[in-house]
Amino acid sequence: MMAGCGKTSTGAAGGPARHIPVLLSDVVAALAPRDGGIYLDGTFGAGGYTRAILEAADCIVLAVDRDPDALAAGASLKTEFSDRLTLVEGAFGDMGALAAGEGVEAVDGVALDLGVSSMQLDQAERGFSFQADGPLDMRMSRSGPSAADVVNAMPERDLARVIGVLGEERRARAIARAIVARRAERPIARTAELADVVIGVLGKRPGAARHPATRTFQALRLFVNAELDELARGLLAAERLLAEGGRLVVVTFHSLEDRIVKRFFTTRSGRTARPSRHLPEEAGEARAPSFRLTGRKPVKPGEDEIRRNPRSRSARLRAGERTAAPPFPPDLGELGIPSLDLALPQFE
Repeated sequence: MMAGCGKTSTGAAGGPARHIPVLLSDVVAALAPRDGGIYLDGTFGAGGYTRAILEAADCIVLAVDRDPDALAAGASLKTEFSDRLTLVEGAFGDMGALAAGEGVEAVDGVALDLGVSSMQLDQAERGFSFQADGPLDMRMSRSGPSAADVVNAMPERDLARVIGVLGEERRARAIARAIVARRAERPIARTAELADVVIGVLGKRPGAARHPATRTFQALRLFVNAELDELARGLLAAERLLAEGGRLVVVTFHSLEDRIVKRFFTTRSGRTARPSRHLPEEAGEARAPSFRLTGRKPVKPGEDEIRRNPRSRSARLRAGERTAAPPFPPDLGELGIPSLDLALPQFE
């Protein structure tokens, strides 16, 4: 699912226009679909990338999403493309097992469009956005602890750590302190309530490009859905699933995601990565590159696209082509995922 951006030029999957796909032509060009190929859209969302792939070649697409609502909305697209499209509920980090469950051992391309979709943002009842009041939920899969559970139960120190690390919010401690003070009066159950707490700390400047609650909401969403861990798992899974010559195309929407993707492609292509200050020095024999980069710099949206869809402004596309070399040993830490160092008991 895309970070604030839809995925089809015609709207939802076969339905009325609801979404604007980000970097759609660039994604298809980087993926290079061919007749007879098998492709996996790991973030089906509203189906825009899936539709574009199916229209670009006489190929097969496995469309994966952990949001059951997204797959239900894709029924019309399934009807349109019949046996060429298979909809699969699950997390893209499990793409190897999900593909195997459909009898697929290798694919010719994987597309990952990260974050939350416009469809989710625009549904107040999903609780992703501060723009419309709704229950403080943020769960993509509709299961597990919600954002309300987190803000009402997490210790202040850990809450500040989540907001500071995952939201890159400089006033994280003050915001966490204010949340704890507010929840002592009554539980924070609505998006508007949380946004008001953050505004009370940061203030709100008229005409500012960014809402003051943006970073806090981002942090909670990433935490609730374990998105950075899922991204790392997905990259490693794609490396194992792609056939030689297959393409991996990833669209990110903020710096935390982009750094992980950049590090993955840098290490896998044999280029020297700047080591993370959180990781030990690595030693040993150099590995054969498992990817060739298809471009030295990330692809960004142009001014026209940003004008049409302001939510696309932070998008970055990175892509690589799978070589014949074996995949690297799976190591989530190697990708530089930030450590939260939480002493938080598991939510029931």
